[in-house]
Amino acid sequence: MDAAFTTWVPQRRAQIHKTHREVIGHRAARDHAALKTLPPAPYLVAERHLRPVGKDCLIAFGGNLYSVPARKVHPRQLVEIRATKSQVMLHSTVPDSRGGTLLAMHPRAVGRGARVVEETHWDGLPTGKGRRTTTGEVPVQPRHHRPLSEEAGPLQALLNRAAATRVEVGRRPLSVYDELTGTRPFTTHRTTEEPS
Repeated sequence: MDAAFTTWVPQRRAQIHKTHREVIGHRAARDHAALKTLPPAPYLVAERHLRPVGKDCLIAFGGNLYSVPARKVHPRQLVEIRATKSQVMLHSTVPDSRGGTLLAMHPRAVGRGARVVEETHWDGLPTGKGRRTTTGEVPVQPRHHRPLSEEAGPLQALLNRAAATRVEVGRRPLSVYDELTGTRPFTTHRTTEEPS
């Protein structure tokens, strides 16, 4: 089979191509001369996505979380993710003063639910010190109750504690809703029987 192919190639190269009407061998030599050498670095194939930064300086991608430096981003800022098979590069959409956009580079997490965090990225985030926090029992705040009516019972006591019960609501007869929906004419009082 190889011998048949080697005898066929010179015959084919001597023929005139039906599309560009040139001798195939001459066209092939010109095309090969026009080809450039391969670049020294391999071509990098990467997925590209935009994702917002969370309040904790983490970005969700592929079911995992990756950190970015807190001092270089703000919450809800869009960051470009360039992900290869082995690493995740996080870039700002706006270049910094030196023209660079790279914020962080992490190894790509395997599976889902992983947190890939560089602890120094959290420098600049609030630590929680100085904030009011509860460390034990919270004292019960007294509530302002409406005075109980005569028919006070367990249900009325619960209703009196609810804030919603202190909202004044307009009262109207149900016939108003019948008029609004067109189900029967609007009447606010009973009519007597009509004479026959």
